[in-house]
Amino acid sequence: MFEFTVETIAGATGASVVAGDPARICRGCFIDSRLVERDGLFVAFSGERVDGNDFAPQAVSAGAAAVVLTRTPEDTLLEQAEAAGCAVLVADDAQEFLLRLAHVYRSELACTVVGVTGSIGKTTTKDFLAALLGARFRVWATKGNYNNLIGLPLSILSAPRDTQVLVLEMGMNARGEIERLAACAEPSLAVITKVGTSHIGMLGSRENIARAKAEIVSGMRPVPSGSEAGVPGTAPVLVLSGEDDFTPFIRDEFALPAAVEVVLAGTGADDEVRASNIELDVEGHPSFDLLLASGESARITLAVTGAQSVSNAVLAAALAERLGIDAATMEAAFKRLAITGRRQELRRAACGARVIDDTYNASPESTAAALDLLEMLPVSGRRIAVLGEIGELGEEGPRLHALVGSYAAAKKPDLLVCVGTACAEEMAAAARLMGMPARSVAIAGDTARATELVRQSLRPDDTLLVKGSRFLGLDRLVEEVC
Repeated sequence: MFEFTVETIAGATGASVVAGDPARICRGCFIDSRLVERDGLFVAFSGERVDGNDFAPQAVSAGAAAVVLTRTPEDTLLEQAEAAGCAVLVADDAQEFLLRLAHVYRSELACTVVGVTGSIGKTTTKDFLAALLGARFRVWATKGNYNNLIGLPLSILSAPRDTQVLVLEMGMNARGEIERLAACAEPSLAVITKVGTSHIGMLGSRENIARAKAEIVSGMRPVPSGSEAGVPGTAPVLVLSGEDDFTPFIRDEFALPAAVEVVLAGTGADDEVRASNIELDVEGHPSFDLLLASGESARITLAVTGAQSVSNAVLAAALAERLGIDAATMEAAFKRLAITGRRQELRRAACGARVIDDTYNASPESTAAALDLLEMLPVSGRRIAVLGEIGELGEEGPRLHALVGSYAAAKKPDLLVCVGTACAEEMAAAARLMGMPARSVAIAGDTARATELVRQSLRPDDTLLVKGSRFLGLDRLVEEVC
């Protein structure tokens, strides 16, 4: 983790030191006063419900070396900080403070940074990359969903000083956010997994989503001098899916004009790194032949489920090859990998039924992939799909939910439970319109009602899929039945 003096922190961020010793050393950054460690730096964020400035006294009591406020500190806090030997700084914008501080620390690390963005598959691809690159380098990767304008700088600031490769997931809710993340991280290699429909409600079209994802190019830089991963000075490389319809747009309008090399990965004959002969075992784990750009090949078996994982694996393989990872090393790393939970995770219900826990989040595309897995898995009982509403679709919500309902009907589950309100009704109506019997389609207004319906009907030989956006809390349903 970072270790800076208060004076260095102020110089890097533009914050003002209003009290305390400028030579005081801070180690580690925290935005939750309950988690502050001795000699840590506490940064106060003002949210909709809670103002972090109000919790600065707790951070001082916990042993913080410095606290950063976004308002004028009260005299009582200054007195407490002086008594504890804690410095007090004031910044105009806590978010910008974090980004600037992380950028300075990232520059000191002199490591190779890998950025991962896209509408779906970011976290899985990030996990794949961390495993592949970790076979040769000291890797630090984004934990959980720390992929936004607060989480990414915290991920950088927590990286050990001997990190050789920093793998950073980059999410966004609006145009301009990935540009700011990329400016902070300065990746030398990057992946855009897919341009889908997530956030279409805020951005208006898939083209605008593609433009937002392509902002990662603006921050890409050659491999830094002193880096042990990659050849210093090597031009930046962007890996794109050979199957995505927006790949030519991103390549021609953003990457090539910025002198960023593009590598295509997928299942097409023209892709430089590609997968072929894809098969799924009885538990849904994919195997495929991987052909690298060098001509090396290997038969890869993934420890994760679902055919859609293959595309993420191939993207990760294409980037890992650029940092010297060979096919044999990839084969071993893929086999032992465990990804971040609640992504098509196979579990057992208390009654013995098989549960596909895919409750981490949802988009129309990832919901379709989950339904594919449910259809593919061999079952002796019934197939049950619990599908929650998908957030951030805006005006496209009704249409896209109807498409999901139609797709679900085509997969012929024995029972479809649509969770939510108006858009859940759109899903259910489309499923019935496409031929599902009315008795096989149910609507639950919330997670509690969906849990009740599942508990009443789940049998030991059934297979249950649970999928929906995070705001619904469908993970609670899974925990109730497992």
